[in-house]
Amino acid sequence: MSFLIDFVLHIDQHLVTIVNSFGIWTYLILFAITFIETGAVILPFLPGDSLLFAACALAANPTYGLHIWTFVILFLVAALAGDSLNFYIGHSLGERLTETSWFGRLINQKQLAKSEKFFEKHGGITVTIARFMPIIRTFVPFVAASSRMKYQQFIRYNVIGCVLWVILCCGGGYYFGNIPFVKEHFSMVVIGIILVSLIPAVFSAIRARFSHPTENED
Repeated sequence: MSFLIDFVLHIDQHLVTIVNSFGIWTYLILFAITFIETGAVILPFLPGDSLLFAACALAANPTYGLHIWTFVILFLVAALAGDSLNFYIGHSLGERLTETSWFGRLINQKQLAKSEKFFEKHGGITVTIARFMPIIRTFVPFVAASSRMKYQQFIRYNVIGCVLWVILCCGGGYYFGNIPFVKEHFSMVVIGIILVSLIPAVFSAIRARFSHPTENED
């Protein structure tokens, strides 16, 4: 876990190491990480937003020979494919998985419950919103499928969310990632990205805590 935290906070340095070690295979490695983050259901802690930001910051630097549009296409396909696999798992094995003890040990049940409540409250638009929320985005496709949401409806919301997510994260990294201040304080920028991406969940939780159902008067 300490390695994962270090990887996320210093992701720019680790990506430079990956590029120098694997060259063009870097594209495949980052595609796999983005795909597995949501596709595997049980790995919500893998980096998402910060990975796209850092990768595209490197693409803006000609030293590394990386191409921004290759990243955009690969990240978009990885996000869509990962969410679709997650949905398929939830549709095919949802109830059986949640009843098994090993699944319970691998999945953070509190986060899963939060995702279920978030989905119940906001409906289909949750699929779009969740793409910008770390951890929750990993569970929402699974929850949506378990709730008998049709794939045609899911994929419409999912495409909107994935396209906006990739454009914002990749565009932000490409245009702002190499600003001297950002490069010198990249760890703080990553923390800022994570905090900003958690705002929708925090806002929803606060609103749910202080809202009260209206009682009908006789």
